[in-house]
Amino acid sequence: MSNKDFEEASLKYHAEPLPGKISMISSKPCETQADLSMAYTPGVAIPCLKIKDNPEDSWKYTARANTVAVISDGTAVLGLGNIGPEAGMPVMDGKAVLFKEFAGIDTIPLCITKVFDENGRTNADAVIETVQRLEPSFGGINLEDIGAPACFKIEQTLKKTMSIPVFHDDQHGTAIISMAGIINALRMVNKKIGDCRFVVNGAGAAGIACAEFYISAGAKRENFMMCDSKGVIYKGRAESMTPEKERFAVETSCRTLADAMKGADLFLGVSIGNIVTKEMVSSMAPNAILFAMANPTPEIFPQDALDAGAAVVGTGRTDFPNQVNNVLGFPGIFRGALDVRASDINEDMKLAASKALAEIVTEKTPDDVYKILKKAYPKDAADGMFDGECPLKSSYVIPKPFDPRVVPRVARYVAEAAMKSGVAKVELDDLEAYEQDLLEILKNR
Repeated sequence: MSNKDFEEASLKYHAEPLPGKISMISSKPCETQADLSMAYTPGVAIPCLKIKDNPEDSWKYTARANTVAVISDGTAVLGLGNIGPEAGMPVMDGKAVLFKEFAGIDTIPLCITKVFDENGRTNADAVIETVQRLEPSFGGINLEDIGAPACFKIEQTLKKTMSIPVFHDDQHGTAIISMAGIINALRMVNKKIGDCRFVVNGAGAAGIACAEFYISAGAKRENFMMCDSKGVIYKGRAESMTPEKERFAVETSCRTLADAMKGADLFLGVSIGNIVTKEMVSSMAPNAILFAMANPTPEIFPQDALDAGAAVVGTGRTDFPNQVNNVLGFPGIFRGALDVRASDINEDMKLAASKALAEIVTEKTPDDVYKILKKAYPKDAADGMFDGECPLKSSYVIPKPFDPRVVPRVARYVAEAAMKSGVAKVELDDLEAYEQDLLEILKNR
C-alpha cells in the first residue's frame, strides 16, 4: 500500500461509519417502562442516597469501578510533538480501544485545553487542578502525551493528592516493558543488573522514568550515563538542565554519545533515529544489550547492531523482534489495580508487571495459546520463536501483545503486589483462580 493509499485508508477508518473509534453502550437493558424506572427516576434515587450515606458505595453502584480517564493536553504526542488537545484526540480514542479490547476496561478520553503558559507549554498547576476535580467519576487516571518537565510534577502531585491510581504511561509503560526485556536479556548473557553500566539517550519523560525504574529494580545510579540533545549530562553542565537531569549528572570527561557508549553493557534509546553507529556498538562491553526505541526509525536498526556484536536488540516497532509496546503493560496494570481497588500504582506493582511479562517468555507455550500466536504472528511462529520448553532466545525476550496470557498474568501480579504493599482496598483470596478467570473471559471476548 502506498503512503497516499494508507493515509486515505486511515482517514476513512477514523471517519466512517461514525466519526472516531469508540462509542458508549448501556450495560443494563432499557426496553420497558420498568427498565426506565430503574435506570432513571424514580429508581435511581435509591443508589444515590446509598452513596450519599457512604461514598464508598459509588464503587458498587456506578461505572467508576471499571472506568479509567485517559487525560492529555496534546503537548507531547508520540512522533508528532506539541499538536494540541484537539489533534491529540485520535490517539486518546485509540488508547480507549486498547483498554477495552485487551482488558475489558471502559475508558473516557479527555483532551483538556486552557492549561498552557504564554509559550504554549504545559502549566502543571492547571492540569493538576483539572484532574483532581475528576476523582469521583473514575477508578483510575492514565496521563498521556503531556510534555516534560511538567509531566513529572503533574504525576507526582496527583499521586499524593488523589485516592485513585494515577499512571503516566509515557514514563512508566516504556520503563516496565523494557525492564521485562532487560530481565530476560541479562539472564541470557549471565550478567547482574547491579554490575551493568547503562547509557540512556533521551532525557525526557521516558528516558528519566526508565532510568529511575531500573535503579529501583537494582541498577546503581552511579552506573548511568544519560545524554540529551546537548550530549552527556555531566556535573557542572549549565545548559538545558532540569532537576530530573541533575539526578543523573556524573563526573566524567565524556561529552558525546560515542564517548558514553564505550564499555557500556546496556543502551536505552528514547531519542531520534540513526544516531547510533556500528562502531559505537562495537565499543560497548561484550554481550551488549540495546533497546533502540525511537519511532519510526530506531537509533540503530537491529541487524546492524547484531552485526556489530550486540547480544540482544529491541525496538519500538512491530516489524522487528522484541518490540517494547506499551499495550503489554497498561491494560493488565489497570485491570489488576481496579480489581483490588488500589489507591496507587506503586514501584512494587510496576516491578511485578515487569516480572510477569518476563516470566511468560520462559514458559512453554500452551497449545491453545500457540494457535493464537501462530495466527497473529505467522512468520515468527514459522521461525520457531514460540517453540521449546523455554522459548527464551535473543529474538524473544519480550512477549507479544496478542499473547492472551499477558493481561491476566500482569493483572494477577499487580493485584498481588498491591495487596502486599498495603494499597489495596479489596482482597483477592485465590490469585491463581483470578488469573484463570481473566484468561477465559478475555480469550472469549
